[in-house]
Amino acid sequence: MLSLKRRFIRTVPRPVKRAACMVALYGGKRHCPVCGHSFRKFMPAGDPPRLEARCPSCDALERHRLLWRYLQEKTRFFQSGGARMLHVAAEVCFESRWRPMIGSGYVTADLMRPADVKMDITDIRFPDNEFDIIYCSHVLEHVPDDRKAMREFNRVLKPSGFALLLVPITTDVTFEDPSITDEQERVRLFGQKDHVRCYGPDYMDRLREAGFIVEVTRPSDFLQPEEIERLAIGTAAAGELYHCAKSTG
Repeated sequence: MLSLKRRFIRTVPRPVKRAACMVALYGGKRHCPVCGHSFRKFMPAGDPPRLEARCPSCDALERHRLLWRYLQEKTRFFQSGGARMLHVAAEVCFESRWRPMIGSGYVTADLMRPADVKMDITDIRFPDNEFDIIYCSHVLEHVPDDRKAMREFNRVLKPSGFALLLVPITTDVTFEDPSITDEQERVRLFGQKDHVRCYGPDYMDRLREAGFIVEVTRPSDFLQPEEIERLAIGTAAAGELYHCAKSTG
């Protein structure tokens, strides 16, 4: 039985809750590069909860803040108006900013949720060499035939383009077993009921097999310790960035 207080909180509109959190957490210790706001601390997220994970303003998580800074420092992404971009399972914090920046070439895709295109990433209904940029984050661990999806990403990427294909690295060697369909067993072995594998560092080998040249970047590769701390991206939850270019060999 929910307490009266909790029942009341559930009736408060989300924008009002967000505004209240922003006021309560206002400060300068933490900074979100996605929305540009600073806070005393970030909000918890995940199960079990990570204490400094979610931006109270735009909901960006650790990996989103890392990606944003990478795009700023290591790419010309923010000068990519007019490009063709495929954004799989689009995060709201990115879509609302990238769509007006890129324009009509920006395409969101999802198999389950509303998007510009309903898409199974193992069967992408676009021509070869269609996209300048592909961004797909924390999706491949849900896909039974991830190798086929990687080959499809390679096929539709332009030779001059790049793809950022991010997954959580949670074990020493990639582990999967298609015979495991029980949801509780998947939670125990893979971390979520809809995950079908745990990736290890050998994830790069799968990307290379699909025809990509892969460059891995970690926060410490391009950011100072003070900024890593302020963005709260020094934990494993921020992950690594996998920049993939199309092999010409």
